[in-house]
Amino acid sequence: MMGDPMMDHAASAAAPAADRRPIATRQARWAQRLAAWLTTTPVTPNQISVLSAVWAVIGGALLLHGGIAAWIGAALCVQLRLLCNLLDGMVAVEGGKGSPVGALYNEIPDRFADTAFLVPLGYAVGLPWLGWAAALAAMLTAYVRVFGGALGLAQDFGGVMAKQRRMAALTVALLAQAVEHVLWGTRYSLLAAGWIIVAGSLLTAATRTSGIARHLKNQGLEARS
Repeated sequence: MMGDPMMDHAASAAAPAADRRPIATRQARWAQRLAAWLTTTPVTPNQISVLSAVWAVIGGALLLHGGIAAWIGAALCVQLRLLCNLLDGMVAVEGGKGSPVGALYNEIPDRFADTAFLVPLGYAVGLPWLGWAAALAAMLTAYVRVFGGALGLAQDFGGVMAKQRRMAALTVALLAQAVEHVLWGTRYSLLAAGWIIVAGSLLTAATRTSGIARHLKNQGLEARS
């Protein structure tokens, strides 16, 4: 699976390490070479971020359309979305092409992309509310993470259903669904993915909230001592 993005398109390469998502793929030679090449082109990190949302819209449409080729194509779109998420941050920070509004382009297309994938998932299995619940739960995990940062804490990118794990679950489900369709003509793989993403995202939001509370209490104790 492709990795997930660095946290933001900071205006400089001196962005705090605590605000960057730890991603092993960022150290891969192919990723570094591709990011280095993109740095030499007119392409901006913000454009790459927008492209990630475009892939999500295409993938969501394929997911909703259904069929073996469409589900495999949707899985590919998930990975292309994550590839854009990886490269936008690398071009912005390592490539020194960040912009003052980069943080907006990092977060807003991401939230839009999650919704573009997860809402169609619910409609594809005949449970629209499940797709909306998955999208809202995914957005909640991001809200808690950013809120922790707003309180002056290091942003928590962890959790059982952080973004990269949501997209991994969706990719596996789409590929499994293509096989399931051939064998039985049912859609239990997509249905299971919807429930897993909802439950996992809510658990992730809860654990991140608990972590924020713990850090705030520790800060209070240190201040009193």
